Amino acid sequence: MGPTSTPSPSTSTPSFEELVADAEAAPTEGWDFSWFEGRATEERPSWGYARAMGERLAVAEAALDVQTGGGEVLASARVLPRLTVATEGWPPNVVKATALLHPRGAVVVASPEDAPLPFGDAAFDLVVSRHPVTAHWTEIARVLAPSGTYFAQHVGPSSAYELVEYFLGPQPEAKRNARHPDRERAGAEAAGLEIVDLRAERLRMEFHDIGAVVHFLRKVVWMVPGFTVEQYRTRLLDLHERIVAEGPFVAHSSRHLIEARRP
Repeated sequence: MGPTSTPSPSTSTPSFEELVADAEAAPTEGWDFSWFEGRATEERPSWGYARAMGERLAVAEAALDVQTGGGEVLASARVLPRLTVATEGWPPNVVKATALLHPRGAVVVASPEDAPLPFGDAAFDLVVSRHPVTAHWTEIARVLAPSGTYFAQHVGPSSAYELVEYFLGPQPEAKRNARHPDRERAGAEAAGLEIVDLRAERLRMEFHDIGAVVHFLRKVVWMVPGFTVEQYRTRLLDLHERIVAEGPFVAHSSRHLIEARRP
């Protein structure tokens, strides 16, 4: 999400229906968040994942990007290894990632998120991932070569749960903490990986209009599973009126950086 812009005094305020219609018409494939420019903001983690990932890719020989989305993060790297592969499970994202990454010499493989990685043992010296739905530690460890590295930014516990619970109500503690970095550490170590670095941050998010909320929930589908405007119209209208009266809806994302090595 980008920085906020201030409308000029002469700009008329769009109605609830206009904002929702605009959000419903916006494409949701890939991980390009430029649509949010001026409508929502999110702080970025201090470690600068894309830059740090690029540095590691520049010295790798064979790299795998797991759950690449539309390939935008991988494509941001200045240098890609001679052998670079990306996996993605959602067909629209596979199409987008292929168009973006093939010109860079990277291969995109359609692979469901919950399936074993379709590669042989010890195939890569670097595995990266930004915001995987789930980290399958045994598979990550299997495809890493000895001394290979997993370098990723994960979504942490209770991320944007102010928004989630606005629509779904209070969530069980087990669900709120399902992505806790301590659990990730335990999963990685159980798969035989050594943790090199693990850092976590909570970051402020602001939604400046109801269209930004609708687009976010359509794009990040696991936040409110099965979300549709019709199902949540009353709650959306209430939130729209709240934003107009009180200002941006504030939530907090949760992120952690994890670097693990296969001995």
